[in-house]
Amino acid sequence: MQQSHYKWLYLIALSLVWGSSFILIKKGLVGLTAMQLGALRTVLASIFLLIIGFNSIKKIKKEQWKWITVSALLGSFFPAFFFAFAELEIDSAIVSILNSTVPILSIIIGFLIFSVQSTKNQVIGVFVGLLGSIFLIGSGATLNTDQNYWYALLPLAATTMYAFNVHIIKRHLQEIPALSITVGCFTILFFPALLVLYFSDFFQTELLQQEEVQISIGYIAILSVVGTGIAKILFNRLVQLSNPVFSTSVTYLIPVVALTWGILDGETFSLWQALSGIVILIGVYFANKKRKVKVNS
Repeated sequence: MQQSHYKWLYLIALSLVWGSSFILIKKGLVGLTAMQLGALRTVLASIFLLIIGFNSIKKIKKEQWKWITVSALLGSFFPAFFFAFAELEIDSAIVSILNSTVPILSIIIGFLIFSVQSTKNQVIGVFVGLLGSIFLIGSGATLNTDQNYWYALLPLAATTMYAFNVHIIKRHLQEIPALSITVGCFTILFFPALLVLYFSDFFQTELLQQEEVQISIGYIAILSVVGTGIAKILFNRLVQLSNPVFSTSVTYLIPVVALTWGILDGETFSLWQALSGIVILIGVYFANKKRKVKVNS
């Protein structure tokens, strides 16, 4: 199968996996704190990846470890906590839609930081997508007055980090196998995450004996192995096979999966929120639409 076909398979698989991640986070927060969830997610993913691919880190050169470290922090460590804290206050479906801003932020960061030229369509997409994000947050705050929509800034901070990460992988880690990048990142993150987990009082016997905590751990185990471990390998490979904008287009389909889970779980979703989400996806569409006209940096 041609590489162009593989990238579409990766895109669909990631959409299904990551689209389900938001409801898993929500279920995990029933028995765990946001700090415990973020740390446990990283620790379990690290263990899984070290088991299946420890030898692959030999392919990482000494001078590349600095970029592996940056990729680990921006692409995995901090976002794991930001998303967990965000879902303490806002619905998982809304968080998934805000996650759709990754391609838009990728264009902005690529233009401002990495000197990547932007097309006219991409500029339009940026403005439309950001406008949709503002409407989404505003309509959500109006509908759910019991929720603190300042927490919507947390997934936006996480998506900004994701956008930086795709450019770092594309520019500095392109020649390293996807498994090596992923295992290398989580090798670095294992001990910091374990330290956070320890100081979060996770290892108290009384806590671990609670049924709701055990169920939450089960959800996070699934999230860690499938949604973090396996998915990160697929995503890193997708970045290598395509480009930063296409690879972040996984966010087209993530909200569809996440919204389905959210509605099934009883989350409320207004017409204005739906329209705002559509506006964001229209922005993402324009951001990915190719055109020869360039906006020079």
